[in-house]
Amino acid sequence: MSSAATTDRFAVRVFGGPTALFEYGGLRFLTDPTFDEPGDYQVPSGPALTKTAPAAGAPADLGPVDVVLLSHDEHADNLDDSGRALLAEIPLTLTTPGGGERLGDKAKGMVDWEQVKLDRPGGGTVTVTAVPAVHGPAPREEVEPFAGQVVGFVLTGQGLPTVYVSGDNASLELVGQIAERFSPVDTAVLFAGAPRFPMLFDGRPIVLDSTQAVEATRLLDAPRVVPVHYDGWAHFTEGRRELETAFAEAGLTDRLDWGSRG
Repeated sequence: MSSAATTDRFAVRVFGGPTALFEYGGLRFLTDPTFDEPGDYQVPSGPALTKTAPAAGAPADLGPVDVVLLSHDEHADNLDDSGRALLAEIPLTLTTPGGGERLGDKAKGMVDWEQVKLDRPGGGTVTVTAVPAVHGPAPREEVEPFAGQVVGFVLTGQGLPTVYVSGDNASLELVGQIAERFSPVDTAVLFAGAPRFPMLFDGRPIVLDSTQAVEATRLLDAPRVVPVHYDGWAHFTEGRRELETAFAEAGLTDRLDWGSRG
């Protein structure tokens, strides 16, 4: 459980799409690296994904990165060509079990609730817990044949705030399970944007929409939410304006933190 001593807010740099960089416990974490130029990108199955805006920075702007927290490796809006090249330079990538097999020796696939302890530079450890996620509005067994595996993460450590990185999750039920174990979460990095495809799940969002992001915030009892995965791609159907409106209507505007750009 968090205390006033552990809830200090750390800086988060956002680059567009799902990509964010933050330092936690002396280690530098990067989420889903996407730095390619705008254009059309194919996926193993399904329609092409169209990137509409460049990243707010380049890999050269990041500085050293210790760990990549990768929601999944199969879609270009979560890991593109530049991101793949970057993984070779980073000591550790934590991701799905399938991604761990596909991405080579520096990648570790994690199953639900599995934990990895990382040594902090000044002593002590950061614990990364893999938490469940589903990339669509249906049970995993129905979603994974179309959208593949996804994973989220919770970061904890002695004297540190609790951090949740949702990944491409669409299930509030799973957020509730995470909350049962970790609430209150001090900072929630929520992937949102309500991405939709007419041919999948009757056009329902395959990641949280803005109203669901509000409900996730309540479930997690999170005083701070950093939204990502809401801009830069054509299939994201809700952006900053919709998120601001949803949080305002819920009386939770003060919990939104847009991070620093690039």
